[in-house]
Amino acid sequence: MNFQAIKSIYNFEMARTGRTLIQSIASPVISTSLYFVVFGSAIGSRIQEVSGINYGSFIVPGLIMLSLLTESISNASFGIYFPKFTGTMYEILAAPISMLEIVVGFVGAAATKSLILGILMLATASLFVPIHIEHPILMILLLILTCISFSLFGFLIGIWADGFEKLQLIPMLIITPLVFLGGSFYSIHMLPPFWKTISLFNPVLYLVSGFRWSFYEISDVSIEISLLTICGFLAACILTLRWISKTGYRFKK
Repeated sequence: MNFQAIKSIYNFEMARTGRTLIQSIASPVISTSLYFVVFGSAIGSRIQEVSGINYGSFIVPGLIMLSLLTESISNASFGIYFPKFTGTMYEILAAPISMLEIVVGFVGAAATKSLILGILMLATASLFVPIHIEHPILMILLLILTCISFSLFGFLIGIWADGFEKLQLIPMLIITPLVFLGGSFYSIHMLPPFWKTISLFNPVLYLVSGFRWSFYEISDVSIEISLLTICGFLAACILTLRWISKTGYRFKK
């Protein structure tokens, strides 16, 4: 394992974040504050509690998950796509480093940035509403698994994309709607039976629900299923990456 190569890629990606603090950190935190103003105040005045939890506190896990998923994908996809776009990817491929080391460097940096963002958003949310974390270790585990899984997913999108518009295609048209419809701002038990059943086919529901359980021990699905879902998604991304490593699909060709 070439740790120096991993360190170089990791440090370069983290340094890019330092040059774009407003876009990478400040913007999501400000967006979170606006969500609390809109959803917490406007809707919260009509919905006092959900499952015995103050509405403002109830939406915190969903808001964090919304930002984590989109930012993890965005950071990782842009990180690997930009070298392809500028042609510097050939220099990386010519260096004595393996596919694994490239992935660890790029995905590790993207996951780290998302983890920092998640912690900042949690701190920001605590300024607006009371937050109590029942299972902090599980919460951190889910936070890390989500950051790694969706950073890896973003890495795959960056390999697949052949234009800047494709980098935002999946996050904007698929991930964000799934998060909004995945119980981020409501419990699916509030829905009519038909839509409740439809919601169970939304994979993001299991991520949001499991994350919320680590806070308040309330969820729309069992925590065991939530953990299996995120682990299964991570495994699928790893298998896809392994296939790309063997075939060179849009990476070495």
